[in-house]
Amino acid sequence: MDLLLVLFYAAGAAAVVRLVVLVRRTRGGPGGPLQDLYEAAFLAGGPGRVADTALAALHLDGRLVIGGPGVAAVVHRVAHDPVERAVFDVRATAPSGALHQLRLGVMTHPAVQEIGDGLAARGLVTPPEPRQALRRWCVGVVMASVLLLPSAAVVITVVRFGEPGDTGVPFVVKVLPLFFVCFATALVCGASAGRRVSPAGVAALAAYRREHVYVPGSDVLAAVATNGIHALPDRELWERLRNAARLQGQSLSGPRRAASPSPHPHPHHRSSSSSDTSAAVVLWCAGADTGGGGGWDSDGRGGSSCGSGASSCGSSSSSCGSSSSSCGSSSSSSCGSSSGSSCGSSG
Repeated sequence: MDLLLVLFYAAGAAAVVRLVVLVRRTRGGPGGPLQDLYEAAFLAGGPGRVADTALAALHLDGRLVIGGPGVAAVVHRVAHDPVERAVFDVRATAPSGALHQLRLGVMTHPAVQEIGDGLAARGLVTPPEPRQALRRWCVGVVMASVLLLPSAAVVITVVRFGEPGDTGVPFVVKVLPLFFVCFATALVCGASAGRRVSPAGVAALAAYRREHVYVPGSDVLAAVATNGIHALPDRELWERLRNAARLQGQSLSGPRRAASPSPHPHPHHRSSSSSDTSAAVVLWCAGADTGGGGGWDSDGRGGSSCGSGASSCGSSSSSCGSSSSSCGSSSSSSCGSSSGSSCGSSG
């Protein structure tokens, strides 16, 4: 028996098993239906969509006035849920009432971030850590399949050429199936690395849309939560929220972004750069394909993503060796990933 051939195939099998295990970790959890409007908003668009939905709800019933040019004023401080309380709390600490600052404060508020924690606990969304581990393994396996293993196999083939007992089948030919299997597995598994919403989350969001959006007389806020602010019938409100999100992205994209303090530290934030605003939203960010209706916090329109006007995440979100720093869609993205990407705009 060829010991080197056995070792090659054993290493390849171990890598494939590891990839499968990591994929299963990104899809864990019991699943289940969405419990309220803001869970639907978070699942469909991340923290940015939650903030937009809450601001629209408060403006439409007169408790908050959003006027031009992008200034919010409290009329009746009456909150019906923790997210609305977060809006009022952030507004109380923002004397200027600038809408883009208010939106960012709501996105980074623990009440909004904890929605993501609850969804993750039920397996509807996946935190960055399992996805990043899967991404690293995908890149490693692809690099090994494309560069390391073929090179080693060619060297072994050359060294063994003409040796006594040579069967005539080159070593590199014997391991070609291993290369193809490892490469294909890494590519397939890598497709899961960029998806923040699990299959259970996709199903839950689709069920919510069927029950609350695709029915006669449906609530406009349900449409905003699941489809984005372009579903607002009030075009002035839509324009102000859109502009606020874009301005928010522009204000975070400059070289001074790292100096911006985090208004609402979150217990999950353990980034080494936790002093900047983008690190305040380490756990939940934009850029994933939800499997229905666009990526996180995306309305399919132009705008910045993950805190910069050029839709740059500030980190590599590659799947299996292809570097892609795009945050999924070029509309509004929400909060930063564990590599420190920031907040975006909603189109």
